[in-house]
Amino acid sequence: MSSIRAHAAGPPPAVRHQLVLIVTCLALGTVVAAMASLNVALPDLARETHATQTQLSWIIDSYSLVFASLLLPAGALGDRFGRRRALLAGLALFGGGSAAAALTTDPATLIGLRALLGAGAALVMPATLSTITSTFPRAQRARAVGVWAAVAGAAALVGLFATGALLETWSWPSVFLLNVALALAALIGTLLYVPESAEAHRPPLDIGGALLAVLGLVVLVYSVIEAPTRGWGSATTLGGVALGLLVLAGFVFFELRRKHPLLDPRLFLNRHFTAGSLSITLQFFVFFGFIFVMMQYLQLVRGDSALMAAVAMLPMAVCLIPLARAAPRLVARFGLRGPWTAGLVAVATGMGVLSRLDESSPYWLIATGLVPLGAGMGLAMTPATTCITDALPRSLQNIGSAMNDLARELGGALGIAVLGSLLGAAYRDRLELPGLPQHAVEAARSSLAAAHTMGDAVAGPATNAFTDGMRVALLGAAGAAAFAALAVAVLLRSSGRLSSSDEDTKSGPAGESSGTATAREQHSYR
Repeated sequence: MSSIRAHAAGPPPAVRHQLVLIVTCLALGTVVAAMASLNVALPDLARETHATQTQLSWIIDSYSLVFASLLLPAGALGDRFGRRRALLAGLALFGGGSAAAALTTDPATLIGLRALLGAGAALVMPATLSTITSTFPRAQRARAVGVWAAVAGAAALVGLFATGALLETWSWPSVFLLNVALALAALIGTLLYVPESAEAHRPPLDIGGALLAVLGLVVLVYSVIEAPTRGWGSATTLGGVALGLLVLAGFVFFELRRKHPLLDPRLFLNRHFTAGSLSITLQFFVFFGFIFVMMQYLQLVRGDSALMAAVAMLPMAVCLIPLARAAPRLVARFGLRGPWTAGLVAVATGMGVLSRLDESSPYWLIATGLVPLGAGMGLAMTPATTCITDALPRSLQNIGSAMNDLARELGGALGIAVLGSLLGAAYRDRLELPGLPQHAVEAARSSLAAAHTMGDAVAGPATNAFTDGMRVALLGAAGAAAFAALAVAVLLRSSGRLSSSDEDTKSGPAGESSGTATAREQHSYR
């Protein structure tokens, strides 16, 4: 193990760069698509497993929560012991868990297996970006990161289309079998083409920081997801949220005292690093929360098939992918602040339009909201990702990669939790069924899919309650995107490019230790 050094195999020949990029993006796309793809199968899951609305949230979010919670320690393990090893282990765990999930019909077991997939994904995702930033020369890195960012954004939509197509012929277990096939292909590609790399200087793993981060995130997200059932004002919910925030605050203070922290909070004194991290978190808060809500609306309210629900998202994909690729050129011409802020404003506008949907809305209104949403995501995503990695010197690229991944997955987990909880709470509160026995009312309140099995007398009021809840959730998403736009505009108000102090940190000695680089960074951030 000690023989491994940073770029141990040396930079791959130029002819191999493309193969490395293809394989790492396949691995990335596999684990990112799994965050969104199962959303298309939610109505089938609700009917076949009898999962409640809260259990449906957990089936989706257990993956995202474990994914986000383990990203920092999993990324640190990959940096220390080999990113190729982390890719192989993560893909094997992801594929094996997917195979087991295809064989179960119990909601609780499915939640647990999705959590196992999240652990595998946590090993995979940071290793993909770290492999790219450590193997590509600086002149090619921005283009490669742009491709990576486009895949990270588009993979969720591709997952929706693939799942919709599968569900036209097969049931929801086929989604997990697709995961197995993709993981196997990525694993073989990693064995053949991806070089091993690890950090030359490997400080001790910050186990205490990792435990505090995982505990704080789990308690916080658990409390939010359970809020619709227990009540937002209940002592359990408020106490859980307060405890989660308190543990995360403890994580910050603990990390400030560590010689080799898992994530040094002082890095956020760099406004470019902070802007990128905040923007990515809130963009994916909106994106994955929206997908969770919208897939249920399209299938259960509009009555679309799984495939048609996925195809309905096409305007978003058509706008997102080309603008993610064009964003570096726009930033080079206009600076960071303008295109980035405009993208976030477009996301907020799209969510505002989509919040006006009801059971009789025409498709053109949906498309009118999806176009600015996709365009804004594409425009804001690449500069935010590049800003995180470019704000740090080469010796801290592993931290930049880990923070970028954490921001995405934490944002996605919180988006599903918060927007799903807003939807669930409003649905339960606004569904009134006078004259029905209490057990029937509770069954209808468990999920819209359950209400639709109880006849038109229940399905009609349940649909109205669901669209009311969706409006609350999407307005919340619009507010999050607007806040992100304001924050980025303020943080970048005096410069559209990296400051000179940031550039100076990049040119430090190639062999300096992470601790020395961190100290230099902390000084320059002030």
